[in-house]
Amino acid sequence: MKSVPAPVKRQLRAIGENIRTQRKLLGLTAAMVAERAGVSAQTLSHLENGRGAGLDTVLAVMRVLGLADALVAASDPYGTDVGRMRATETLPQRVRVSTDG
Repeated sequence: MKSVPAPVKRQLRAIGENIRTQRKLLGLTAAMVAERAGVSAQTLSHLENGRGAGLDTVLAVMRVLGLADALVAASDPYGTDVGRMRATETLPQRVRVSTDG
């Protein structure tokens, strides 16, 4: 099993807590969200407890909770300072790593 860096663990816990809080604010049980998202109750529990899940699972749960659009928007590179600065540049087709040492 791969090691997860401490900052990522903290973020997983924060996202899990946010998912649980949103679910409760909407008055939904874990079973209701799991069923609507097409995941098991155990998978939702893992997610809510910061143990992570696949991106497809996270998006399915976030969609049920009305948070998927915000998640997609948060990942928009043009929403970052660097993205806005470079918005007019043409992106390369590939990014190559130099092997020159």
